[in-house]
Amino acid sequence: MDHLDLGPIRRVRGTVKLPGSKSISNRILLLAALAKGETIIRDLLESDDTRVMLEALRALGVACSDEGARTVRVRGAGGVFPVKKAELFLGNAGTAFRPLTAVLALCGGEYRLSGVARMDERPIGDLVDALAGIGARIDYLGAAGYPPLAIHPGAVRAGGTVNVRGNVSSQFLTGLLIALPMTGSRTIIAVEGDLISKPYVEITLNTLRRFGVDVAREGWSKFTIPAAARYASPGEIHIEGDASSASYFLAAGAISGLAGGGPVRVEGVGRASIQGDVRFVETLERMGGRITMGENWIEAAAGAEAAKCGKLRAIDADFNHIPDAAMTAAVAALYADGTSVLRNIGSWRVKETDRIAAMARELRKLGATVEEGGDYLKITPPQSSILNPGVAIDTYDDHRMAMSFSLAALGGVAVRINDPRCVAKTFPEYFDVLASISGH
Repeated sequence: MDHLDLGPIRRVRGTVKLPGSKSISNRILLLAALAKGETIIRDLLESDDTRVMLEALRALGVACSDEGARTVRVRGAGGVFPVKKAELFLGNAGTAFRPLTAVLALCGGEYRLSGVARMDERPIGDLVDALAGIGARIDYLGAAGYPPLAIHPGAVRAGGTVNVRGNVSSQFLTGLLIALPMTGSRTIIAVEGDLISKPYVEITLNTLRRFGVDVAREGWSKFTIPAAARYASPGEIHIEGDASSASYFLAAGAISGLAGGGPVRVEGVGRASIQGDVRFVETLERMGGRITMGENWIEAAAGAEAAKCGKLRAIDADFNHIPDAAMTAAVAALYADGTSVLRNIGSWRVKETDRIAAMARELRKLGATVEEGGDYLKITPPQSSILNPGVAIDTYDDHRMAMSFSLAALGGVAVRINDPRCVAKTFPEYFDVLASISGH
């Protein structure tokens, strides 16, 4: 299926059980593979990104058995991976490519890491430079600073200080945080410049603690890995629902409420979440949504003021902390009462596609006026408040483009989503789940 036609969605209402978090799933898989002992992982996300991580771990000699019901049993290597020569294809999964680069640089083997064409355009030079600074040997097989990579046995110096830039991708720091405990030495990671996407680093620190490694943090510029750190299996671990995926349904509940629909409840994420994207609810509240929340659920509807006037409120906000969920806010801005500004989203430029350019192009198709900057978007809804009908949305092999633009159908127009299968990266059943709460 090269496209999916969504008819106008009158309203949405109901409850959605979220798939597991991609960010947590791939971190837990890698930590379980490095740990001593067996780990049973429950509610693991089943998607393209977790599939390539599992395939990579098996190729590296780690036993990962499917136990059914989104449960995987991982028999940890208790340190470096046993296989010392492998060629790994990692698709477009940054949550697999960046951390595995750091870990394999310390494994003393010959490894080649590659991905899809877009991965070759996603920078990795800051991570490679940080690893080279402690003696790792990594060659670029294409353009300098970008995948694919050849990793060779290096003379890695344990301990001391490792420097890494923090303003391109937090996944570089995540990779170092996961890899450096393997040295067994006290190590300081010094972050140069402003660190972006801090909540994703918090996820990393939280999952490290669950495997027995407690990293001390001083602000967002210094991280200290303790001496004699060793990963140990917690035995059994549950993956919480994906907060980024929750954003689409929560926004749908608020938008639908403008026409008498909603509420929508998501289950699997709530007050107890360790994911930064749960803070998307703050954005929805600023836009006029009504949010209620429990430990493991969130419900969204339109607030009384928004429901009365039939529009959300325009916002001007910094989205550095939740760049993925910010894409949902960009489409929700189509239903606002004026111009919305999304700031500090420069990291969009090096994601699955150049999301700033792609989002601007597709929003304009729907009739919005969009100003595109280096790290911001200004979005003004169509003057008539009616979206252009019958628009075909290009998705650029980017799952979040497909899912966020599905919300355009709530504007009372049909919309075509090109290449809808791209949602398999994180949420293969997305459109079926959306259909299950539509039309009520």
